[in-house]
Amino acid sequence: MASNDSTAEFIKLLTSHQSRLYAYALSLPGNRQQAQDVMQETNLVPGHKAGSVPTNHKFRSLDDEGRLLPGPGSSAQTQQAGHLSRTNQSQCSTIRIMKSLIAILISAALLTTESSAQDNAGTSKSTTTSPNIVVILTDDQGYADISFNTHHPAEVATPHMDALAKEGVFFTNAYTSGHVCSPTRAGLMLGRYQQRVGVYTAGDGGRGFDPKLPIFPAFLPEEYTSTAIGKWHLGLDDDFPALKWHAVNRGFDQCYKFMGRGGHDYFSLKGVNNNDYNPIYRNKTRLKDEEYEGYMTTRLTEEAVAFIDREKANPFFLYLAYNAVHAPAQAPKEDIARYQQKFPGLSNKRAILMAMLHHLDLGVGAVVKKLKGEDLWENTLLIFLTDNGGSKAMEANNGILRGFKGSLYEGGVRTPWVVSWPAKFKGGRTIDTPVISLDILPTALDALGVAPPTKTPFDGKSLLPLLVDGAKTHHSELYFNSGLPKGEWAVRQGNWKAHGFKEKFELYNLSKDPSEANDLAPTQPDKARELVQLHKRWLKEMVASSPKGTSSPPQADPAEPKLSKEERLKRREERKKARKKKNGAPS
Repeated sequence: MASNDSTAEFIKLLTSHQSRLYAYALSLPGNRQQAQDVMQETNLVPGHKAGSVPTNHKFRSLDDEGRLLPGPGSSAQTQQAGHLSRTNQSQCSTIRIMKSLIAILISAALLTTESSAQDNAGTSKSTTTSPNIVVILTDDQGYADISFNTHHPAEVATPHMDALAKEGVFFTNAYTSGHVCSPTRAGLMLGRYQQRVGVYTAGDGGRGFDPKLPIFPAFLPEEYTSTAIGKWHLGLDDDFPALKWHAVNRGFDQCYKFMGRGGHDYFSLKGVNNNDYNPIYRNKTRLKDEEYEGYMTTRLTEEAVAFIDREKANPFFLYLAYNAVHAPAQAPKEDIARYQQKFPGLSNKRAILMAMLHHLDLGVGAVVKKLKGEDLWENTLLIFLTDNGGSKAMEANNGILRGFKGSLYEGGVRTPWVVSWPAKFKGGRTIDTPVISLDILPTALDALGVAPPTKTPFDGKSLLPLLVDGAKTHHSELYFNSGLPKGEWAVRQGNWKAHGFKEKFELYNLSKDPSEANDLAPTQPDKARELVQLHKRWLKEMVASSPKGTSSPPQADPAEPKLSKEERLKRREERKKARKKKNGAPS
């Protein structure tokens, strides 16, 4: 840090909250204890220990490892009054403490400059600040509808997604927590299985869950600006203008999005199945027909790029939830014609889907280009995935995977998944450890040094041990349940996966059979029953924590699963032997 830059930073800090200066001093190498001692000496910021938060301190505290702890949500006016009171009580102490901290900062700045010149001459300036968080969520994209997948068909070309996958880390066993749009989004926002809040189906999530529950942006430090762009699908707007399920009323600072159900017209403010008005919201204002023009995918990209441009000087969270390539099948006519001409064997719907995918890929490329052009790329944690498997109705291609959107076979819940943060870990590699979309929020908080909640702990886990430390294990099991009336469920444990419909079940070894073609339950009944029982216990826990009145949870303790013919014969022989032994007959 150059001395002129340091002076400017000190002036900025001095004119803001004293505790922000304190936090900044703590963050500099070698000065944590010295800063704590100085601040505690005059009680300008109350002393704290790991796990405690000052009750009159709006900004985040740090624990003994230097991680930010969430502060209480008291009002800015109350906070300001409290600090003014303390300042009036001890003006001299305040001046002395600021001088002491400035001395610490100047010393650290000089040391940092010297160290940087010797050891980090080529390091980007962005790597010394809090990382930006970007989540790009596509909609109904097929597992093989990305050309990074070696099983992709000839018509699929996604050069920008491929470049992202090659630069970042690609997870080969990545899952969404839901088999359709809304449940996955609920789980992502909560960091917890969405079944805990009664969300099993698209209808459950589309109606919305408890608006008082904190979601993603509520866990971020105060200095982060957040936006939700695109598809929301976590509550309706029937209560307009109150909008209790609206993103801005759930913790986001800004938004450009639509609510309603899953789909939206790509060229106008209409619903999917009729001509009813389906508004786009800029924050909480509904756009009028004359205020909207363009192709939806392109418009969402433009809004994301504009947000980055507005907030580039400060840390931000960008949640970019494209509705592409969800129905309706719509794309610019010239792009559809181009695919039909190049691939004359394609059906009309598949050609439209490829044109939609083309614009989606352009969008991903534009966001990455903007981050790189603004020198933000190195210190941005970016996660790319889709919300569930590709849709059969849209003729998506899931490659070798069985099933489609709406199924808990691999084709319904396995997703292309890329993570990038060049300042923290190297890319250009793959990780085979199973992960799930519930891991995104815990990963973001871990990247920021924010301690996870303890009262309602996450089900997801930070990916950083896998990405940074080379860990090989993550979740012991992953659980899935579609709710009623279908009653489909699945459990993955290592390479084993049990899949069932209510009491019926199957067993697969995914390392040898990723297409789930060979049911091993008849030959591995003990392993199958083990996973069945794990799912029953998990489901009991989910149902117990669900709010009353939830319509879709299946029976928490269903009847004992039906046995295969081989298992029934085995049980029969065991009972015969037991009877003979009881009667004293030789076995």
